[in-house]
Amino acid sequence: QSALNLSTVSEFVFVGLSDAPEIRLLLFVLFLLIYLATIAGNITLLVAISTDSHLHSPMYFLLGNLSLLDLLCATITVPKMLGALLLEHKKISFSGCLLQHFSLITAVGTEIFLLTVMAYDRYVAVCHPLRYPSIMSTRLCAQLALGTWATGLLNSLLHTSLVFTLSFCGPNKIQQYYCDIPPVLALSCSPTRSRELVILLVAGVLGSSACAVTVVSYICILLEILARDSPGIWQKAFSTCGSHLTVVCLFYGTTICTYVRPSFTYSPHWDRIVSMLYGMLTPLLNPIIYSLRNKEVKCALKRVISWVRRAL
Repeated sequence: QSALNLSTVSEFVFVGLSDAPEIRLLLFVLFLLIYLATIAGNITLLVAISTDSHLHSPMYFLLGNLSLLDLLCATITVPKMLGALLLEHKKISFSGCLLQHFSLITAVGTEIFLLTVMAYDRYVAVCHPLRYPSIMSTRLCAQLALGTWATGLLNSLLHTSLVFTLSFCGPNKIQQYYCDIPPVLALSCSPTRSRELVILLVAGVLGSSACAVTVVSYICILLEILARDSPGIWQKAFSTCGSHLTVVCLFYGTTICTYVRPSFTYSPHWDRIVSMLYGMLTPLLNPIIYSLRNKEVKCALKRVISWVRRAL
C-alpha cells in the first residue's frame, strides 16, 4: 500500500513568488546577491576559523559548525528558487522533494541543538573561566558537535517518514518555494491530524528542551554577573555572549513563526515571507553578527581578505 501511495504523485510544482516577469527578474537579482553574500560570508568565516591559530578554541569550533549549517540551509533551498524565478523551472520530483525536505529539516534541527551547545559553552566561559579549558576539552567539543548532527539527522528521518509516507493523489502545487512540512502536508489526501500531532509533539519536546537549556544557561550567566558585581563585568559578559544571544533570538524568532503552529493557521503569502527571513536572512546575518561583535574574528577575517587580495 505504501508503494502505491508513493507512486501516485510523481512530481510537485512550486507556486512562484510572483507571476509578473519584471518583479521576478528583480527578485532573482536580489535573492542571488543575498545568496552570494551568504556563501561568501560563511566560507570566509570557515576559512578564518580553520587557518587562524587564535581561533582554534571550542567557541570558534562550534561557530564553524554553525557557518557550515548556514551554508547548507541556504544551498538546499535558494538555488531551486532562483531557477523558478528566472527559468520557471518550478517542478521537482517526488524523490527530489523528499531529499530537499530531509536535508533542510536535518540542517534546521542540528542548528537548534548546536545553538544550545554554544549556550552551554558561553555559560562555562563566564561562570567557570578558570576551568573552561578542562571542561570544554577538544574531545568533549567533538562529541557535542557529533551529537548535534546525529540528533538532527534522526529527527529529520522521523519527520520525513511521517510526511512522505502519506498518500498524495490530487493537487501537487506547493504553496512555497521549497518542500517544507506545512505546504506538503496540505496536499495529502490522507488524514494528517495524527501525524501532525506526532510532528508537533516531537518538535515541541526537542525544541522546548533545547530552548530550556539555552534559557537556563543565560539565567546562570545573569546570576553570576549579579553576584560578582565588579566594574566592567556587564561589558565583558556582553562581549562574550552578545553575538550568540543575538543569533539565538534571530533563529528562534523566525523558526517559531515558521514551524511552531498547527496547519489551520497556515497562510501561503505570510509563510513565504517568514520562510525567506529564516532561509535567507539568518544565514546571511550570522557571520556579520559574529564579525561585528568579536575583535578576534574581525582580525582573522581581515587577514583572510588581505590574503585573497594578494592571491588575486
